[in-house]
Amino acid sequence: MFIPYKDDNPRILIPYVTWTLLGLNIFIFLFQLTLSQSALEVFIYRFGAIPAVITGRVQYQDMYAISPLLTLLTSMFIHGGWMHLAGNMLFLYVFADNVEGILGHRKFILFYMAGGVLAGLSHILSDPTSTVPMIGASGAISAVMAGYILKYPAARIHVLVFIFPMVLPAVAVIGFWFASQIMEGMANLDHMGGGVAWFAHIGGFIAGSVIMSLISKGKFYWLKR
Repeated sequence: MFIPYKDDNPRILIPYVTWTLLGLNIFIFLFQLTLSQSALEVFIYRFGAIPAVITGRVQYQDMYAISPLLTLLTSMFIHGGWMHLAGNMLFLYVFADNVEGILGHRKFILFYMAGGVLAGLSHILSDPTSTVPMIGASGAISAVMAGYILKYPAARIHVLVFIFPMVLPAVAVIGFWFASQIMEGMANLDHMGGGVAWFAHIGGFIAGSVIMSLISKGKFYWLKR
């Protein structure tokens, strides 16, 4: 298991958007901690992305509910626990600042949001009747990782392999991660409805690859270390 904790890429600009995303996710999670168990459940069902609601299979009657399509955005800022939040924020911290540097602040926030929405749609396509809310930033972060590996495949990533620190190229770290998502997704095809949204990760990564290729042509940093 690879756990990245930093890279050796210098920042091109101050990553204001990345820091704002980190802050928002942490702030919303701290808000979640103030809620009672029943209120937290209502919050997650209201702002999480529920495939069956988005596809129209189930009608959500709560008068305070937001548009189902809008939950593809709001769900990206909700997390199910400390470990869920910490894992996502660690990956965002390691990879997002350099992608923001390549794209600039405005393009990066659009890239991040589009990657997250397309990741959510990928999950919905894989399990359209599920009534389990999808939450978390991992789909958008998958898109960021795709952008990173396209631009910095040789970048040095510091990782923990179990408990041992190592330095590996980004193509190995992110490539291994993506391969593991595909294997887990295929292994869990018959067990949809809960757990990890593997196809959101896969869809976010593919979306990030395509979008980055379209909006950042000719800027490849193959030798960056």
